[in-house]
Amino acid sequence: MASINLIESFQDFKDAENIDRPTLMKVIEDVFKTLLRKKYGTDENFDVIVNDQTGDLEIFRRRTIVEDGFSEDDNLEIELAEAQRIDPDFGVGEEVYEEINVLDFGRRAILAAKQTLAARIGDLKKKNLLDKYADRVGEIIGGEVYQIWKKEILLLDDEGNELILPKSEQIPTDFFKKGETVRAVVKKVEMRNNSPVIILSRTHPSFLEKLLEIEVPEIMDGLIVIKKIVREPGERAKVAVESYDDRIDPVGACVGMKGSRIHGIVRELRNENIDIINFTNNIQLLIQRSLTPARITRMEINNEEKHADVYLDPDQVSLAIGRKGVNIKLAQELTGYSIDVYRDVQDEGVDYDIDLDEFADEIDGWVIDEFKKIGCDTALSVLDLSVEELVRRTDLEEETVKDVQRILQAEFQNEQ
Repeated sequence: MASINLIESFQDFKDAENIDRPTLMKVIEDVFKTLLRKKYGTDENFDVIVNDQTGDLEIFRRRTIVEDGFSEDDNLEIELAEAQRIDPDFGVGEEVYEEINVLDFGRRAILAAKQTLAARIGDLKKKNLLDKYADRVGEIIGGEVYQIWKKEILLLDDEGNELILPKSEQIPTDFFKKGETVRAVVKKVEMRNNSPVIILSRTHPSFLEKLLEIEVPEIMDGLIVIKKIVREPGERAKVAVESYDDRIDPVGACVGMKGSRIHGIVRELRNENIDIINFTNNIQLLIQRSLTPARITRMEINNEEKHADVYLDPDQVSLAIGRKGVNIKLAQELTGYSIDVYRDVQDEGVDYDIDLDEFADEIDGWVIDEFKKIGCDTALSVLDLSVEELVRRTDLEEETVKDVQRILQAEFQNEQ
């Protein structure tokens, strides 16, 4: 039959991915009802039947039998003589069901229906993809690298859906090759030009959170809760954890025997240093723990202004500040307090210190700024560190560091 041949031409639509058959059948029915309205002005007396097993389509028209010569609308009514040619037993007032040949709509109308059907199926696929990933925001998924561009990477999931990993959401040391499998967290799903776009991230704190859930069963079971995560992707991360079971050490459980649990996560994050600390409501203790690996000598806290002055031995200052100031930055994000680090000066033979800005006439401003970045804002803080350490932690040349230390040392010798 023509109707069967027609629906078989829609084979691609019958087998559309991710669309359940009842929904697909309803779409096909709606498309052909639109076709009927255009041809006959109404679809109320038509039945569009789609076989949900084979996808075959049949259209039937219902017309009421009237006396010969009394038909006012050939679409809604049929004269008795014509009805009895179909079945001699028909009488006035009964309904006649006739099958409509789909080809009667004409080639142009059928082509338009096919295009409309394709558009509706496309919209359904987009909606299904949007709904699927909207429910997975915050979850880790894997994708295969399909295309690499300057600003983003295109990945494909197991079903061939496109996923985007922007450069801004990659760890600075990430390097991927085509065909490689990449893990990331679903950050957000948005519509662009009427198409769903799934954005992934490897820098978001939730990526580390989900990795910990995978590696640490106690977190998945709810025995350990992650209170807060702060990250400087590729550099350092701090994770505050708390145990709801006094018998479980949350830090030890997250790190694992000889670091067995944390090592896999560190590798996934490109050797990002991860500090696991025990959460506490004691803000002084929390600040102390958040500045790990530095050891604090003493601390002054202003709770109203959420500010802390922290004093450390000279050799601990650089540890507290961290490379490029990362350690203290993360400590401030974790605790919610602004933190100023000071050297607890107890140098023999020297009972005073001098701010580096006092040497602005002898040392270039940009050089002073380099020292300040690593927490060395006084003369003694610079002199307390070796030339090698200062070169390693700043962007200064060895000769420049030696010149600065020479200037600073001369100042103290002159005072003495």
